[in-house]
Parts: sequence; C-alpha cells; structure tokens
Amino acid sequence: MIDDRMVKCKLFDFSRGVIMSEGSNGKIKVTKKRKALKIILSVLVVIILLSGGVFGYGWYQLSKINKTSISKDDGDLGISKETIKNIETKDSDEEIVNVAFFGLDRRDPKEPCRSDSIMILSVDKKHKKIKMNSIMRDTYVKIKDHGETKLNHAYAYGGPELAIRTLNENFEMNIREFVAVDFYKLENIIDALGGVDIDVRADEVKLINSYMKEVANLEHKKVTDVSGTGKQTLNGMQAVAYSRIRYTAGGEFERTERQRTVLTALFNKVKSGGVAGFSANVTKLLPYVETSMDSMDIVKLGTSAFTSGTTNFEQERFPLDGYCKGQMIDGVWYLITDLKATIEQLHKYIYEDIKPVPGEPLF
Repeated sequence: MIDDRMVKCKLFDFSRGVIMSEGSNGKIKVTKKRKALKIILSVLVVIILLSGGVFGYGWYQLSKINKTSISKDDGDLGISKETIKNIETKDSDEEIVNVAFFGLDRRDPKEPCRSDSIMILSVDKKHKKIKMNSIMRDTYVKIKDHGETKLNHAYAYGGPELAIRTLNENFEMNIREFVAVDFYKLENIIDALGGVDIDVRADEVKLINSYMKEVANLEHKKVTDVSGTGKQTLNGMQAVAYSRIRYTAGGEFERTERQRTVLTALFNKVKSGGVAGFSANVTKLLPYVETSMDSMDIVKLGTSAFTSGTTNFEQERFPLDGYCKGQMIDGVWYLITDLKATIEQLHKYIYEDIKPVPGEPLF
C-alpha cells in the first residue's frame, strides 16, 4: 500500500467525486491490424489533432510530442478474450474508441506519481459525441501484484501501462493507448490559448486568489487576482486555482465539476478557433503532452474524428452516487464500489449512449 507521505508530488484531481470533508456521506472491434482507428480523446489531445490538420507544418510539430512506448499485447494490458467478445458485440462498426487520460501533478518527469485525474475518454462517432468519463481516484480496485488499493496508485506502481491494465481489468475495457499531462503544465497550455471563459461565483473569488498565492510562492511567479464575479476569461494560473477549490458547500462534488468545466472551456476554445488560428500555438502546446500514440496515428485519428462531426462534448462521473460508499480500511479511506453495476452503467453510456442514473445512497 502506498502511504501518502511516500509520494512527494502533490495530487491533482480531475476525477474525484466524493465529499471527503468531515460529516459527509460521503466498442471497438479488435482486429490484428494495429493501424485501426485509435482516437485521442482528451481536450489536450484534440488540440494535437487540430495541429495534425496542417499536414506539412503539423507533421513537423507532431514529431515533438513526448512519446512513451507501452506494450501492445492484450495480456499485458489486461484485455481478456471475453472483454473483446463483449465489446465487439456492442460496437460491431468500430465507431467508438476509448483512450485513457491521466492528469499528473509532478515537477520532475522521473518522479513517481499517482494519476489523480483518471478518465476514459471516448470518441463516439455513432452518436457524434466526445465523452469524458471520470473514474474516481479513490475507487477500491485490484492492481496486479499489489492487491486491492486505490485506483490512482496504479500509475505510481507501474506507470501508464499498469494504470491502463488496472482500468481494463476492473472495468472490462479494451483501452490500448493513453494521453497524460502534468498539472503544472496545464497552466501553460491554457495561457498559450489565451485563457478560458469561466463563470465565477462570489464564494469562489477569495479561494481562487488564495490558491494562486500558494502556487506563486512555490514557482516565484506574480499573481493577478480575480477581482469580480460572473463570466470572465481566466488565465492559466487562475483557471487551475479555480479547478482546485473544494471548500464550498458542494465539497469534492463541486470541485470535480469545476475541473471538468475547465476542460470543457478549453475544448470549446480550441473548437471555435479552428486549425488556422491555432497553428501559432502548436509549438508551445505539444511539449506538454505525453502519449503512447504515433504521429501517423494522430493525423489519421484527427481527420477521422472531425470529418465525422464528432464535436459534441459530454461528461459523466463513475461510480455513480448510490453505487459507492466511503469506508476506512486499515486506517485508510477508500471508495467501496458496486463494480458490477458500475461496469454495466459505464458500458451502456459509452456504447449505447444511455445516460446513467444515480441510485439510492448506500449509507
């Protein structure tokens, strides 16, 4: 088991969806052709896909992506024959592709770090949607060779390959590729795009400024305070601070929503700008992204996603309320989950576009 004190990096959470404050209750058809469509699905990867549209310039820039190789063997990635069979049945037309997205908070690439943003990003060309499926980081799951522990520990134990395997084995998925971005680099990405438009509430202003001062002291940067409420353009530091707020009435639930709000705003900013307006920022953005995908795959996948009109953006959180509960085990808080129900809900949403419905609380 990983003790929080053993991991030096701060944790960045795009996936956590449980109130942790005191007093809370709390189809891809698989073939042997490795050139089959594999779509980069996160907002950050959509950015890369857009750059791939300018073939000469885009190809040169794509060569700058941080490539991390992982195994292509189904066994190593935890993809069983039964899972392949089930997903082939659900997505016989190969119109839905899933990629793992990990948000990391590390200052040093060599530093072992947990993935506190954990998503299964789905490009659903059948229903013309990009689905951002957050998986709660504290979910109690089995990790190969490490027993049962929190989902986000898998990345620290074995990097993206083990993290993908853990998702596949526990949620019966067929994920073969990943995209990752560091927390502190997200600030730079947002700034490179000129900020994001966020509707700020009165109870959030003071907290945004407080979080920025904390980060600014560490990075020796100057802070530009948020002075008012309402819809406004936040710079990178402001947007990241906004996404970290948890000390409001909604606790962790609202923080999870804020984090996805930032990613959605980023996606909309990219989509509205188009390829031509974006090319100037490509050089700045690509170094911040790490992926297992090849440049040729990215170009093909970008073309496929956008020519099919797959630009509607939706988000969901799993497990749902009513299908999980907090529990202390050996002095550590875990999110105990009805995995059977969660797998069914996740698969119905990804492959059949059936939105999940929360159940009655388990407490």
